[in-house]
Amino acid sequence: MTVTAAEKTDAEQTGARTDEAARVIADARARIDALDDRIIGLVQERMAVSAVVQEARIGSGGRRVSLSREMEILGHFRDVLGRPGTALAMTLLELCRGKV
Repeated sequence: MTVTAAEKTDAEQTGARTDEAARVIADARARIDALDDRIIGLVQERMAVSAVVQEARIGSGGRRVSLSREMEILGHFRDVLGRPGTALAMTLLELCRGKV
């Protein structure tokens, strides 16, 4: 018989060894889920703002992408978050460039 997630105890779902730890983990995961939803919303907002910038740049005869600006963004994320920040910034830039 297969046990569903709903049938598992909090400790089994979280990998915790005590009910207290399981509650702490479950609460923290709920906060993480809420933060993830906010982050996704901010990324979507960033994508929309980036589209406005690109439209203005292209409308004035410029290129869709400004490589010097992208380098600034990469540097900022790297400076604040370390090497993983560069990967995060690259992902954001890819999402915000739109279709090539």
